[in-house]
Amino acid sequence: MERNGIKGKVVLIAGGAKNLGGLLSRSFAAGGAKLVIHYNSDSTKADAEKTLADVQAAGAEGLLFQGDLTQTENVTRLFDAAIEKFGGVDIAINTVGKVLKKSITDTTEAEYDSMSDINAKVAYFFIREAGKRLNDNGKICTIVTSLLAAYTGLYSTYGGMKAPVEHFTRAASKEFGGRGISVTAVAPGPMDTPFFYGQETEDAVAYHKSASALGGLTNIRDIAPLVSFLVTDGWWITGQTIFANGGYTTR
Repeated sequence: MERNGIKGKVVLIAGGAKNLGGLLSRSFAAGGAKLVIHYNSDSTKADAEKTLADVQAAGAEGLLFQGDLTQTENVTRLFDAAIEKFGGVDIAINTVGKVLKKSITDTTEAEYDSMSDINAKVAYFFIREAGKRLNDNGKICTIVTSLLAAYTGLYSTYGGMKAPVEHFTRAASKEFGGRGISVTAVAPGPMDTPFFYGQETEDAVAYHKSASALGGLTNIRDIAPLVSFLVTDGWWITGQTIFANGGYTTR
């Protein structure tokens, strides 16, 4: 347990200000980690500042970093800031994502490019930078989606742009394994957060709630412990995408 514990580790979380990212930030802080909390824009600044205050109230050190990670130089700057503050990074978690629910025939090129940038490009260059900058025996985890195993329309650019992250994860686990770095992805079902509700009708929400075998939407409190496990004692799991969705999809 001591080998893979969280106390004293530096944890960098992209999208670490709210929803699942915010819960992870608080959970790791409670375990004695040092937190680097990334947020994208001024619209999330208040959430980021509240999360940092909670981290500090737990007795942990924390750092806020704002930046649009679709600009790859900001991914580099994020890791630079973490290393300047704490001397290194042990765990890198990427929760960044964007949902678009729209038919293929109605999707514009601009929407396609935005979805690709946020869901695939950010993930790739986050993994790339983590591979360069993580301490030996570090951990990388990316949040994807259980729609990767769904037979459905309307989410082509969301599921489609998260799909490459599975291969990024496999490739990185092979390339970084010699340094003891594990690389995983976690695929939650639709999570009961504001991230989910923005594009769904009442009927669609009702369907998603009924679709899981265990009933209801995915609770972020059921995902955070899995992520925590994968980046600590579960480090031997690598190159895998773990579906955690109460039986919403499976394969």
